[in-house]
Order: sequence, then C-alpha cells, then structure tokens
Amino acid sequence: MAAVTLSGGGARAAAFGLGVLQELKATRIVQDGRETTLLDEVGLISGVSGGSILASYYAAFGDETFERFERDFLLVNFQTGLLRQVREPSTLYQLTSPWYGRSNVLEERLEGVLRGTTFGELRRRRPWPRLLVTATDLTTGAPFEFTPEQFALICSDLGSVPLSFAVAASSSVPLLLSPMTVRNYGGHCPPPDSTRMEARAGRNLSAKFLRMIADSYQDAAQRPYIHLVDGGLADNLGVRGLVDHTIASGSLREAFWDLPPASVQRIVLVVVDSERDLADRIDQSDRVPSMFQVLNAMVFGAGSRWTAETTEIVKDAARRAAEELRAARLVQGSPFAPGAEIFVINVRLRDLPDEERRKTLLQVPTAFEILPAHSRQLQEAGRALLRSSPEFQRLRRSFGPDPQGSAVPDAGSGDDR
Repeated sequence: MAAVTLSGGGARAAAFGLGVLQELKATRIVQDGRETTLLDEVGLISGVSGGSILASYYAAFGDETFERFERDFLLVNFQTGLLRQVREPSTLYQLTSPWYGRSNVLEERLEGVLRGTTFGELRRRRPWPRLLVTATDLTTGAPFEFTPEQFALICSDLGSVPLSFAVAASSSVPLLLSPMTVRNYGGHCPPPDSTRMEARAGRNLSAKFLRMIADSYQDAAQRPYIHLVDGGLADNLGVRGLVDHTIASGSLREAFWDLPPASVQRIVLVVVDSERDLADRIDQSDRVPSMFQVLNAMVFGAGSRWTAETTEIVKDAARRAAEELRAARLVQGSPFAPGAEIFVINVRLRDLPDEERRKTLLQVPTAFEILPAHSRQLQEAGRALLRSSPEFQRLRRSFGPDPQGSAVPDAGSGDDR
C-alpha cells in the first residue's frame, strides 16, 4: 500500500514532483517474488494545484510522463499561451458572460495537455494508481475531492468530468483566477450508504468534520451550486484528506477492513512539499504593504501556515498508527502481515542542503511556466532529496537486497523531517 502526494506550487511543484517520480521509477525492488519498481507499487497519487497537473498526467499516461511531460507542459511557455488566449477577441467576448471565467480558459488549455481524458476514461483505461485531485469549497473552506464518493454526495457522476476541469478547479488561485462551478443535486438521489459514517461520527473530531462536510451537500435547494477554488487553501500538501479519513475510521484495522488477512506488508506515504518563500519579506519594512503583497501573503503565507500544521498532524498520526500497527498485526484475521511497517517519507524542497541552490529554487515563482534550467535543477533536487531521505533508505532496506546489486546506505535512525 503506497501513496504519493504532490503539493501545490505551479510549475515549480510539477518539476520537483517529476524528479521524485523519476527516482521512485529508478528504484527497483523485489515484491512477492517479482521484480518491479517502487513507483509501479503506488496505488494512489494525490495532487493539489500545480501538483495536480503532474498527478493527473501520470495517472492518465503512466511512464509516458517521463518522455513527454516536459514538452507537453513544463517547457511550452504554458502561461504565455494562456495569457495570449485570454487577450484574443473571441475569448474577451466569452469573458463578458457571467457563466464563463478566467479559469475556464485555463481548463481549455489543460484539456490539450491532458488530451481530453475524463475520469471515466481514466478508470477504464488505467485504474491504477487511483487519482485524487483536491480543490477548496469556496463557501465552507473545506476540501472538495474529485472522487466517486464526493460526487455521490451531490448526486452527480464523476465519470463524465474531464481531468482538466478538476485540475483547473484545484489551481484557481482566488482573484487571479475565477472559481470553477459544479451543480449540486444533493437530496435528489438515494443517499450513499452512511452506516459506517454514522457509526464513526461520534468517535473523533475528524469523523465529525467529515460528516459535517457530507451533510452540507444534502440540501440542493440551499446550495444548488458549489464554487471551487485553489486546493492549497484547504490543504496544500494534498495529504490532509487521507489522514482525516484514516483517523475518522477509528483505527488502522477499520481503515483497511475490506482487505484479505495478512495482505498489507507496508504502508508507505511519500509527501512531496514544493512550497516556496514569500516573494517579499514584508516584516522587514515599515511601509504599508501593497495590495499585491497582501494578496501574496494571504494566499501563499496562509498556505504555508496550514502546511506546517498538516505536517505535524501527519507526524503525530504516523506515530500513533505505528503503535497501533504493532498490536493489530498480531490479531487473528488482521489485514496486516506479521512484519508490517509504516513509512512516512517527507521530501521537502526546503531541505535541500546546498544553501545557494535552495535559495534559488525557493524563489522560483508559483506560475504555470518555468525556466528550463530551473526545471532541470528542481528535478535533480527531487531525486536527490528522496534518495538521501533516511526513511526512504529504511524502506528500500525492508525489501531486502537491491536487485540492481547496489548497496543501500544505512542512514541510521535519524528523524526524517
């Protein structure tokens, strides 16, 4: 059981995340007697904002990502083309409509990158890994996940939704881009089976929070339309939902209740964090911050604060899950194998050891395009940071001898930040 989450951060996040995927693909292991790669064992890939572009592309096209993603997105001056399209007379005319916004233009550009793929086509053609794209509900501030379960709550069908729509919604930075809108038909179809949710609702805060979100969509007369903005406003790491659902279940065993006994040998979570520094250090000046500086601090600074909190929540959840796993794997009929372990691997751009390179890459703007040199450097950084992670090295050692014959460094038991 392995998941990769890709944070927001525009093309910077996409390039950094691409480097992490490259290293996962290059890491060969032996699993159940067959040789494979760590990336091929990933069952879920989650993305927010810029990270959702890469996550969706990989989910749709697999290993083709390593040959084409750069020329399809990173190196095509995507943002320049987007601005050019916005200035075209036909687009300007469309933008006068109250039902067409700037993010619709973004969706049209992304449709070309993702080749018009819908979630239904993705499920039929490449059901593995599962894709999770997260936006933010503008009214409630809660995460809105593009999943069959979420769309069941609004009595709608995710299968007909283009990946480009989900990515555009997840990338719709407030004020700079317009919200994306979905129709809510909640209450007009048989409700999803809520037996398990009702049983969990009294267990903990996460369960109550998820139930509150679900209930908010049940009266379409009060909320006929759901307006979605950048997913980074709710969770810029794309991991909070996974943790909340696990905590809400009440126990690890309950979270994996439908799996065969002793089938889970490892639970692996790779969290890729591409967040940057603020463009302006407003605390170093007594001048009144400009409107742009305030917007920058509100959007990106707030996201950074949420990320710090989420990182600590993930660490705490991982510690408690590891303790629970030690007991759960001994229970008769448990889905966990006797030697099952949990690995949480944080790959943070801020942890790049080369100070000069780190400062340079942390200042790469959060935009839809990137300089070729920065793209290469970010990919190299992603590969190097994953490779040097003590937790990643511990994971590699857990598979036994490297089938490539190279030794895995023993990084000791240091804390993987």
